[in-house]
Amino acid sequence: MAFNGTWKIDRNENYEKFMEAMGVNMMKRKLGAHDNLKITIQQDGNKFTVKEASNFRTIEIEFTLGASFDYSLADGTEVNGSWNLEGSKLVGTFTRKDNGKVLKAFREIVGDELVQTYVYEGVESKRIFKR
Repeated sequence: MAFNGTWKIDRNENYEKFMEAMGVNMMKRKLGAHDNLKITIQQDGNKFTVKEASNFRTIEIEFTLGASFDYSLADGTEVNGSWNLEGSKLVGTFTRKDNGKVLKAFREIVGDELVQTYVYEGVESKRIFKR
């Protein structure tokens, strides 16, 4: 349950390049880099509830580890996939509905930070959050 809590974005690494690879237009990339994202995670066994609140939207997602679900990224990109727990790391594998390409996502606690890593088309980005 190490993921439980409210996490606020602290910094990004290579996030604009990642959004560019995802096909996000320049205006949305500039806005997305400063979205003030706050994530609240609640884990109950294999079930997770994740609330994402930013300057642009607030949504709540519920998922069970290993079970596929549909999700809409902040830029409107539709994906389907699942999260799994590998050791102490959440690993997400999502397939874009528009082009069939795979987006990998990782969430792990490093020290007192939540590190989210995204990999798409060979471009890796990190978003680092603090409680």
